[in-house]
Amino acid sequence: MAARGLDEYARLAREGLHSVLSEFLEDEERTWAGNREAFDRVGLWQGSSGHPGPPETATKILDSVWSAPLLVGPLAGLVRPDGELAVVRAAGAAGLPAVVSAFTGRNLAELCSAAEGPLWLRTHPFRDRSMARRLVASAADAGCEALMLALGPQRHVRFGPGAVPVNLAEENPIRRPYGVGPLADLGGYGPYADLRALLDAFADWSDVEWLRSVTSLPVLVAGVRSAAGAVRALESGADGIVAEVLETLPAIAAAVDGRVPVLLGGGNRRGADVLASLACGADAVMVDRPVLDGLLVAAREGVTEVLDDLVEELRAALAFTGTGSVAEVGAEVLRTGYPVSASTSGPAPALRKSDLHASVSDPVLGTMTFLNEVTHRYPDAISFAPGRPYDGLFDTEQIITDIRRYLDHLTEQGSSPQAIRTAMYQYGPTAGQIREIIADSLRVDENIDVPHESIVVTVGAQEAMLLVLRALITGPDDVLLVASPCYVGITGAARLLDIAVTAVEEREDGFSCDDLDAAIRHERARGRRPRAFYVVPDHSNPSGTTMSPATRASLLKLASRHDILIIEDSPYRMVSPGTPQPTLKSLDRARSVVHIGSYAKTVFPGARVGFAVADQHVVDDSGRTGLLADELAKIKSMVTVNTSSLSQAAVAGALLASDGRISEMNKEAAAYYGNAMQATLRCLDRNLPADRRAALGVRWNEPTGGFFLTVRVPFRADNEALTRSAEEFGVIWTPMSYFYPQGGGHHGIRLSTSYLTPAEIEEGTARLARFIEAECAES
Repeated sequence: MAARGLDEYARLAREGLHSVLSEFLEDEERTWAGNREAFDRVGLWQGSSGHPGPPETATKILDSVWSAPLLVGPLAGLVRPDGELAVVRAAGAAGLPAVVSAFTGRNLAELCSAAEGPLWLRTHPFRDRSMARRLVASAADAGCEALMLALGPQRHVRFGPGAVPVNLAEENPIRRPYGVGPLADLGGYGPYADLRALLDAFADWSDVEWLRSVTSLPVLVAGVRSAAGAVRALESGADGIVAEVLETLPAIAAAVDGRVPVLLGGGNRRGADVLASLACGADAVMVDRPVLDGLLVAAREGVTEVLDDLVEELRAALAFTGTGSVAEVGAEVLRTGYPVSASTSGPAPALRKSDLHASVSDPVLGTMTFLNEVTHRYPDAISFAPGRPYDGLFDTEQIITDIRRYLDHLTEQGSSPQAIRTAMYQYGPTAGQIREIIADSLRVDENIDVPHESIVVTVGAQEAMLLVLRALITGPDDVLLVASPCYVGITGAARLLDIAVTAVEEREDGFSCDDLDAAIRHERARGRRPRAFYVVPDHSNPSGTTMSPATRASLLKLASRHDILIIEDSPYRMVSPGTPQPTLKSLDRARSVVHIGSYAKTVFPGARVGFAVADQHVVDDSGRTGLLADELAKIKSMVTVNTSSLSQAAVAGALLASDGRISEMNKEAAAYYGNAMQATLRCLDRNLPADRRAALGVRWNEPTGGFFLTVRVPFRADNEALTRSAEEFGVIWTPMSYFYPQGGGHHGIRLSTSYLTPAEIEEGTARLARFIEAECAES
């Protein structure tokens, strides 16, 4: 057979794949996409070596000498006949170890007998621990040299289409279809997903500790994503760690500090990738996809050639960097990509962060970045963090229909084709071109009766906040008051504008006007001028509280008495079940309220259309009177210039279709979100009943709408706890401390219910309860 390179094997393997195998391979691609992207960013420094001869690739792992730092596999149900035997034999002949799955299609004794090198077993958290115990004992008896257990959710564990549980039955024959013996209830050879019926949904540290207690074989923990996880693995008795993410590998290796071997789990396709992994701290790497490519194309001969090519490429990469052996590889060989250690070479940055505006280092602006990083690192975790609308409620074609409806409206209003073309293709008026339609909608749906000239159409509610703050706050002695905990968008905007913020902390039953009154008096006693108070009266983000009618009336009187403005932000009113309380703006008779709105929840987020109702009178030095909205438009002309005409058209069409009644248009959405909130509350109550949460010191509020609720816990719910929750229990939430601009909320958890299915809510709350129980036990 003519020699083929790795690229040619990859190309040929993709040709003519069966659909089931294609799904399996696509799943594998998604799993390691992050590592592939990271490898693409990494380059190597060229160097010269003083070592004679070719570089040495051999290494020693767990007392076994490998010809190269490559672990072949994991293998489970490969599609070619005798595929697993072919791979095991090829790996052994190459002097490399292989790892097979508990669901291998071959008896472990047969595979160990065929292997010329070490054979490891990847196992799982079996629901039946007697079955798991038998499997572990069989592995030891057969000659397996180590066990590997992957942490986290098991629903994304990948099995090849030919995977079968032949090693799990008591009799353990060499081959047994599902329909025979103790596993007959699985039925037929069926889809590989059926095998997950044998597994717990999640593997955590208790599973590691149990496995360590029932075997003398070395136990490696796979799926570790952080230094904290690596330390926990060592504490659980792990004899090795399989890191999952290249970008966190340096921190994991530093935490382990050579006490046990560290491997990188996947994504390695070339010899340079292997070298980069070693430079980031790995002792060896797992290779599965190139091996599968070789098997699909040319059976054992293909696997042999792929492994030979990988070792030769690694040797070439070592020679390129001037490194004499894999034992000498260090971070200094890396040229580009993210910094892996303080010693990483490369050009110095052009700018110092300390020379940038202080806001870029402010924790307020970094909180959501950290949350996004956690979500990215743990893609299998169920996330109660994103407070975004469920996009399954949106019809893609509806956008086109709505834009057409708006264009027809312009025609009906007498606009010429040229005028319509200009309206769609030019910037349009800074204050917006759909203000009349928004004003009509506010009048019929919210009882907010204002002239359309008092409205400014913005790029989402966030821009409206920036405009209002920039207009109102004129100097260092001006103060913005906020109900705390509060939406980070307002505090972030204030930080960008160097505006002083004073938090008025809510009581457990919600906001109190007495506290605001005291805060205003305190600020004035300090010689400062309170200018505005920001509040979300309905189903607030983050706490989920709703202001009572009596408090609304008192707040308006207080604002008038102290001559401050209220910035009202209520994005969740029209997507909550039941009749909402009246807006502050609809009750406002003294023009004390600037009302901020957004169509992100009610029309669609991608439109990025919001608005500010600013009907306050502004008098200039000559005595001429205008509207605050006019001043906001002037500022907007220097920021975003205008709001997208296309987005305005889509929103206007939706408003026209519902005769301005967003509440009617969103009845289905309101019911969906209301059901999600109630399902979350029911599941929380089932997993942590009243007597149990009383004993633990756990409680939560019960919002009637909106996207958020707050859970109070006795332990510190900080970033470290969030990381443990995501890594060890597979559930993500938001620390309430993110939303306290002057500190606080350290024992609060925000849950968002808007973007989860009922099944995810049920499983996610169960995981959250297990996390809370574990943290309470620790504290």
